[in-house]
Amino acid sequence: MNLLSIAHIPPVQITPDSTVYEAIEASIPQKVGAVAVVEKGKLIGIFTERDVMVKVVHNKLDPQTTIVRDVMTAPVVTIQPDLPVREVLEMMLDKHIRHLPISSDGKTVQGMLSIRNVLQYMVADLQDNLHHMEAYLTADTPYAG
Repeated sequence: MNLLSIAHIPPVQITPDSTVYEAIEASIPQKVGAVAVVEKGKLIGIFTERDVMVKVVHNKLDPQTTIVRDVMTAPVVTIQPDLPVREVLEMMLDKHIRHLPISSDGKTVQGMLSIRNVLQYMVADLQDNLHHMEAYLTADTPYAG
């Protein structure tokens, strides 16, 4: 499975010179908790809801004048689009990561994967497997004896 099929595409992107307020304004219509920070086409960080709370609100910074470059998460961890979902979930849980940019080359961001995306996919997959197992176990097949 390609992770891009469950990720937010296209990812919301801002420049590092955007203000925190502009980053928030870009994320709200898309209903995402993280935006990719891109400079000259290259992913250089991400800016998340947690960054807003810990680095901006907690430090009483003004979102209208604070520059994203000063409060973004960098360096950023990226993942390849063909990684297995279980491996991605383990990485996210082990490293306490809620958002992962998807990038084939580590520079160009193709999508943004949230832990919610991963969990929703896994729940749907488990429900599908359970349905198939139930159908198999309750099937009325002719006895070939």
